[in-house]
Amino acid sequence: MKKFTTLKLALLAASVLAVSACTTMESMPKEKGMAMEKASTDIVDTAVAAGSFNTLVAAVQAAGLVDTLKGAGPFTVFAPTDDAFARLPLGTIDNLLKPENKAALQSILTYHVISGKVMAGDIAGKTMDVATVNGQTIAVDATSGVMINNATVTAADVTASNGVIHVIDTVLLPK
Repeated sequence: MKKFTTLKLALLAASVLAVSACTTMESMPKEKGMAMEKASTDIVDTAVAAGSFNTLVAAVQAAGLVDTLKGAGPFTVFAPTDDAFARLPLGTIDNLLKPENKAALQSILTYHVISGKVMAGDIAGKTMDVATVNGQTIAVDATSGVMINNATVTAADVTASNGVIHVIDTVLLPK
């Protein structure tokens, strides 16, 4: 746990620097279906500024995926909140953040990303299997709300300069 706490402190310091360096942006929408008017920051900086994705951002850093998610994209990211990560079995996060588990962490994180920018309106009323960046598929059901496998989308269409974030309440685990 000590290693994870140190990582969170380092993340917090980096977050403060990143947010102060960014142009002014509105906070992430709190209600389902709301979208930011202008996206001036990339997916990583948008997640950092939101304040509810600290574990996700720490994992992205540990997996070496920051530069990728700051890249041109576009990407669609299904972003689990800190509460979603907290529901994983005790010790899971600490174990995944170990350097020897970097490949497993990358697999989990890239399972939350699809290529292209997919907005909620693009899939409304549909069900489909969609290929993720890690090569496996996720089941999308947008017939009554939006479900990604067993996760519920709690906020959709949070735009970033290089894609879109859909907030989910559960960490997706690949097969």
